[in-house]
Amino acid sequence: MARVVLGVTGGIAAYKSALVLRLLTADGHEVRVVPTANALRMVGEATWRALSGHPVHTTVWEDPTEHVELGQWADLVIVAPATAHFLAKAAHGLADDLLSTTMLMATCPVLVVPAMHTEMWRNPATRANVDTLRARGILVMDPAVGRLTGPDSGPGRLPEPERIHARALALLGAGGPLHGARVVVTAGGTREPLDPVRFLGNRSSGRQGIEVARAAVAAGADVHLIAANVEAALLAGLEAAVTGVSTAAELESAVRAADGDVVVMAAAVADYRPAAASAHKLKKAGDGGLELTLEQTPDILAGLVSRRRPGQVIVGFAAETGDDAGSARRHAEAKARRKGADLLVFNEVSETRGFGDVPNDVVILDAGGAEVARAAGTKAEVARAVVETVVGLRARLG
Repeated sequence: MARVVLGVTGGIAAYKSALVLRLLTADGHEVRVVPTANALRMVGEATWRALSGHPVHTTVWEDPTEHVELGQWADLVIVAPATAHFLAKAAHGLADDLLSTTMLMATCPVLVVPAMHTEMWRNPATRANVDTLRARGILVMDPAVGRLTGPDSGPGRLPEPERIHARALALLGAGGPLHGARVVVTAGGTREPLDPVRFLGNRSSGRQGIEVARAAVAAGADVHLIAANVEAALLAGLEAAVTGVSTAAELESAVRAADGDVVVMAAAVADYRPAAASAHKLKKAGDGGLELTLEQTPDILAGLVSRRRPGQVIVGFAAETGDDAGSARRHAEAKARRKGADLLVFNEVSETRGFGDVPNDVVILDAGGAEVARAAGTKAEVARAVVETVVGLRARLG
């Protein structure tokens, strides 16, 4: 059993912290809630006292030594939600209430979970304060992206209580369901060069793979993301090692070197590449066309399966379309049987489905092509479902 200080500041998302408190106490941890005065305008003192079983104070005047005792007592301090005002106070070492003084006393790990409007989160002052806190060793989670208090959406939403709880467990050493596991995730799309300017590529943005990496981190895993031509902005706040690659050959080499206990092949890998890339830009030659000779790239997923070590879990992804030979689902089932991965995450794609910043809809198949799970929603929601399926599979494998 661990001792946790749960700080709550005056954001509208304070009600979600009550759920974080319930999850922690259900695990048997002892939690002392330290709200700010404004937090009590959102959720009352009686609620925090009833759920925690401890008295609740906001200022140092109620017990002048309480901040010292709490700072020395805690195994973990969590502040959720953390407003922009609180981030500014913490970054500058200001201490004018019980929570901020306890923060200065704490020598244990500190987890800060911001929640605010998008413009406030993106403001240079807030970004500088977050950078300062992270430089001091404080773990600051990025806010979730989604519907905010008003009609608009964007980054600034408090992460779901289950995600905060999982991160807290990892910091406490309880680790979450993937604690101690090395998870390798690939994301993005490979590019096979035709010449120094042009390439054969695909429409994958890498968003789904990156969300799988985030979900694995939240589950306590040591995550290594292999990113194929992914925009750097999409990686912001990802607490994982990242290796950038471009071609299928580079991705194969990186995956082999990473050697995960779990490997999730979410990247869209080219099936073909030019047999020989031109050293110079190809020029138009009259009115004629251009003939290219293509060769197959290595089947990375099949290669991983053939070299799979005992206990290793391998997950493939299959973006499919239907054709005259069969439906997208039928092609995915055949691929699952052909590849032999433990799980195959299948989604049907088109110009408006699957790729980019759009919702996803997947079916998870086993090595025999049978459905074991399905998920629909945001890419983050789908990612959590994939990770939960992996956790269940590892538990069955022992």
